Amino acid sequence: MHLAQLNLAKAKYSLDAPEIADFVNNLDIINALAESSEGFIWRLKDESGDATAIDVMNDPDMLVNMSVWKSVETLKDFMFRTHHKDFMARKKEWFHPMLEANYVLCWIAPEHTPTVEEAIERLTHLRANGESPYAFSFRRVFQP
Repeated sequence: MHLAQLNLAKAKYSLDAPEIADFVNNLDIINALAESSEGFIWRLKDESGDATAIDVMNDPDMLVNMSVWKSVETLKDFMFRTHHKDFMARKKEWFHPMLEANYVLCWIAPEHTPTVEEAIERLTHLRANGESPYAFSFRRVFQP
């Protein structure tokens, strides 16, 4: 089994605003870092190479990040032990606080490529029902 993750973030500013320029200008670097990280399998992107223009939840300010990894450990290594952590530390500058769960983890078959709709459904399930083998977070990881 592979680990899929979905993360939502509601931008405080339009992506062309100077207040969020550091985030936008480093997307390619962080995405390349993810793709070269051990355990990386796939990430959501459009024709431009990122996911900033992908409509999610009918909200133009809502950004989606979705990827697939070999394990929880390899995802954590990328998130917390690379340059990515420096951008996570600045998220309050660029994104509104979320009042409910904004990310979800789940196990998928190795041959499956998840869709945004599937991942949103898992996030909705997590929000409504809490942690389970179907949809979970880093707080309570379920094994496949």
